[in-house]
Amino acid sequence: MSELCLGAMTFGGRGFWAVVGTLGQEEADKLVARALEAGINFIDTADVYGEGASERITGQALKNLAVKRSAVVLATKVYNEVGPHPNDRGASRGHIMDGVKASLQRLDMDYIDLYQIHGFDPVTPIEETLRAMEDLVRQGLVRYFGVSNWPAWQIMKAIGISEHHGWSRLDSVQAYYSLASRDLEREVIPVLEDQRAGLMVWSPLAGGLLSGKFRRDQKGPAGARRSTAFDFPPVDKERTWRILDVMRPIAEAHGVSPAQVAIAWLLSRKAVSSVIIGVKTLEQLDDNLGAAHLALTAEQLAALDKVSALTPEYPAWMIQRMGASRRPAAKTPAAAMKRAAQNTPES
Repeated sequence: MSELCLGAMTFGGRGFWAVVGTLGQEEADKLVARALEAGINFIDTADVYGEGASERITGQALKNLAVKRSAVVLATKVYNEVGPHPNDRGASRGHIMDGVKASLQRLDMDYIDLYQIHGFDPVTPIEETLRAMEDLVRQGLVRYFGVSNWPAWQIMKAIGISEHHGWSRLDSVQAYYSLASRDLEREVIPVLEDQRAGLMVWSPLAGGLLSGKFRRDQKGPAGARRSTAFDFPPVDKERTWRILDVMRPIAEAHGVSPAQVAIAWLLSRKAVSSVIIGVKTLEQLDDNLGAAHLALTAEQLAALDKVSALTPEYPAWMIQRMGASRRPAAKTPAAAMKRAAQNTPES
């Protein structure tokens, strides 16, 4: 699986999804061809993107390009509302079984490499969701399964339930993570690292804010998602401007765009398995592809880490303080406690 993943959310936008992208078949074919040429063998879509059009266009693109099925890793999702009826949404067994059948038909494929629950269903028991996914794996319709936008306790609970029953365990989590928003580091990433589950990152550029096209007190470029009513995902913009102030000199030093710096930083993170890049043009794709070859220095990574660092929250700062003497880096408990006292407030 490639470390960059081509996101197909910009394919075939209809209704609400038109604000994200309205690429047709011909345009999508060109993007998929370029991505494959560059070594990307991983494509991510969802049943809800473009009201199903994204899946159809993605499947047709692979057929038009005569791509061998085993040569690509294809991911899609189920959960969001796809119809007017109560069972047209959620993570119930009924909706999952209906959803996988519909996705396979739109993709014109026999199996899905990675099938993901797009959100947490507060109504359906996790056991029901996991049993449905286990059955799909056993039937050969799904090779691996994951979840998206779940908090840490739900991820850990799902892993525990699957292990208790001897079912297939979730292999990945797709989540929002960027220099502008590192909330994932508080709970989710520690769980993923502990349980050795993969992390797929969506919106690595924070909805385009980290692309370098936006500046303080200036309207963004016409057609950009952040320039529309779809100002998503939510971020602390003043904090993001400060991060961009550090990113721009680094980008200039390498002769690249801030977007490449943002993606390269993510690729340097131990927990990250793949970064999803969603683009509308070949120019954007080529620019994002460059991030895979961008080697940031230790000093540059440290500068980015510092400006984007999370504000310490309890109990994390207390865990850091009280656990300092147990870490290998500490020469003596006294030295460790002294460092912890200097770095972390007690109240």
